[in-house]
Amino acid sequence: MAKFLKSNFFFFSMIIGIVAGCLVGYFWKGAAVLEPLGTLFINMMFCVVVPMVFFSISSAIANMKSAKRAGKLMGTTVVTFMCTTVIASVIMYVLVRFIPVYIGEPAFEPGASEPMTAGDMIVGFFTKPDFPELWSRRSILQLIIAGIFFGFGVQMCGGPETKVAKLLEEITKVLMKVIQLISYYAPIGFFGFFAALVAAHGKDFVTNYARAIILYYVVSFAYMFLIFPLYARFGGGKGAVKVMFQHLFRPAAVAFGTCSSVATIPTNMEVSEDTGISKDVTDIVLPMGATMNMDGSGMSAIIKVAFLFAMFGKDFATGNALIAILIATVSSVAMSGIPGGGGTGELVLCSLFFPEQLAIAFPIAQAIGDLVDPPATMVNAAGDYVASYIVSRFNDGKDWLQKALQKKNQA
Repeated sequence: MAKFLKSNFFFFSMIIGIVAGCLVGYFWKGAAVLEPLGTLFINMMFCVVVPMVFFSISSAIANMKSAKRAGKLMGTTVVTFMCTTVIASVIMYVLVRFIPVYIGEPAFEPGASEPMTAGDMIVGFFTKPDFPELWSRRSILQLIIAGIFFGFGVQMCGGPETKVAKLLEEITKVLMKVIQLISYYAPIGFFGFFAALVAAHGKDFVTNYARAIILYYVVSFAYMFLIFPLYARFGGGKGAVKVMFQHLFRPAAVAFGTCSSVATIPTNMEVSEDTGISKDVTDIVLPMGATMNMDGSGMSAIIKVAFLFAMFGKDFATGNALIAILIATVSSVAMSGIPGGGGTGELVLCSLFFPEQLAIAFPIAQAIGDLVDPPATMVNAAGDYVASYIVSRFNDGKDWLQKALQKKNQA
């Protein structure tokens, strides 16, 4: 028992911080003053995680012995993310067709917004007008693309034999150690973050948005406990489900507490390494997953649109659902790695389906997005770890996990 508590001390300390914060926020409405405790942790993480994303992904590509393997890894990663997002969105669509999610009038004052054009979306998602703008948590996707190009550039100059490749690898190791130091503060940060969150939004959970919020929370946890094991079994074979559950809750707790897929990357890398997933797989899958793996965001988009369709008396038919799934997957890519980053996707969805009622629809969707952000991020980020199993299957063979466990037992 003592060994179990010691090995899971970080996880339990995070859970204690979250629960304590929720209790304080519920009973003390002035708990908003504790928000800086959470903001301090998130800001420290972003200051290190943003450069780590660039160095880790460029290092992974630069240090691969084969550029062909790098391309295959990226291809299977993107296909895996797209498939799991579609599956999650379809599951939520089926549920909202049978379980009504709208229960009342909007609880927020309408605010005007301008719709985003398709051209602006494409340019803004994949590029930045100036180099310094890349080094921001709001530019994670663009930074990943820059890291991919930089890594392949190093490959063309000699790959792992170059001094640049070795430097990238060393910088990545140093940044991981810095993040490990910052993570000791995590329980306090979670305490402050959730105390302020519950103090600000606690009433919303039991009024107009209650049914949609409760449904989303239930489906998110059910998805993690029922669907993730299927992905793990497919990707890792026999024994994979047990191994997954031994490691899943650490990244899930970090994601739930920070509401950031990007901030969960270091924890995902630690549990992936302990699982036995190869380093070149994790160094590509996890940073890319922070902006592209959006099972939770896909489910969130469906429930928002279903809520709005019911409120405006429209039928959320299959055709509209397919468009919503497509737009949610594409529009959330650039912003999914930051807390509350779903605003872009919400704006695109509302401008597409409710152009005349945009001033009313957008604030409602934004309010739902804020309230489901913790479980949505949990599904997104914890799903990055599970997706690594599938990518490993197609790049390291069906028995990659059994070989890793055997090697670990012999060590």
